Amino acid sequence: MRDRVAPANNLGSRGSPRPKKPDFGPVSFCFPTALTEQELHRLLDKLPRLRQEIGKVIVGQHEVLDEVLVALLAGGHALLEGVPGLAKTLLVRTLAQATDLSFRRIQFTPDLMPTDILGTEVLEEDHATGRRSFQFVRGPVFANLVLADEINRTPPKTQAALLEVMQEFEVTYAGQTHPLPDPFFLLATQNPIEQAGTYPLPEAQLDRFLLYIRIGYPSEQEELAILQGTTGIGGQQPEPVVGAAELSQLRRLVREVSISPELLQYVTRLVRATRPEGSPVQFIQDYGRWGAGPRAGQALVLCAKARALLHGRFAATLDDVRQLAAPVLRHRLLLNFQAEADRLTPDDAVAALLQAVKW
Repeated sequence: MRDRVAPANNLGSRGSPRPKKPDFGPVSFCFPTALTEQELHRLLDKLPRLRQEIGKVIVGQHEVLDEVLVALLAGGHALLEGVPGLAKTLLVRTLAQATDLSFRRIQFTPDLMPTDILGTEVLEEDHATGRRSFQFVRGPVFANLVLADEINRTPPKTQAALLEVMQEFEVTYAGQTHPLPDPFFLLATQNPIEQAGTYPLPEAQLDRFLLYIRIGYPSEQEELAILQGTTGIGGQQPEPVVGAAELSQLRRLVREVSISPELLQYVTRLVRATRPEGSPVQFIQDYGRWGAGPRAGQALVLCAKARALLHGRFAATLDDVRQLAAPVLRHRLLLNFQAEADRLTPDDAVAALLQAVKW
């Protein structure tokens, strides 16, 4: 019988230039994986290396990088929002280089059509028989890692082309279903709605993003490091660390991470408290228009498990849930006009929820 182990220690500080190699020791419970001890160590050793390779190009943004990796490990999609010039696209490109996955970039523009994303049928002739038939030509969405760059620059009709892709991981065209590569991960970037020439994403599409990640300005020290690293000659390039097969294994491991019944109950109460009808949170009663559905609870649990694994643990904690509550819930809460008049945001709602809903 193959040995089974579970790591107990943290992978190291996110701010350190070279993450510590995790010390995976035995714990009091048995982690239910079919991997041997050697296979498990080899696989989990890749997570700090992945951070390190991305850190060769991306300066700072440790929390943002953690959230992107959580979405990658949890098997969901992520939406990155920030003003122009904050390295959103560069982060996705660097992730593609460090993961050694097939990568395609789609630049969303006002004249982009659904067929430019999904693919189309063309008439081809068989030179041997002379017969003509329609053949499906796959679009750029058929890749392991897809960057939907500035997704809110295209009208809702084209944005809706991604609904089936994000939920079912397949494309249906002319009555035929074409599965996407496995694993599949869509990362979208957008500028804030206040910027000219943008279209708000429909609620149905927003809900299909596992995480809504906001990118802020770098600190003074980080901005200085950016200037030093990007205005000279040359620069470091990330090396591939994780392939498609290894990423699929990591995603299976995430689902085997332990979470206590008490923590599941807390997540359930937290999500249900986002709904104005019967919410125990005064902020939601006053400013909530509608709240999150069951998909939010699923997302929060999976992300907590992924964050635990990313930090070298095989058990999700309350801190994992609280750290990821904002990126999981902020795009699933809709506030009323009074909240807008009072300059309140969904992040304010999440803060009120975390304060009011007790463990």
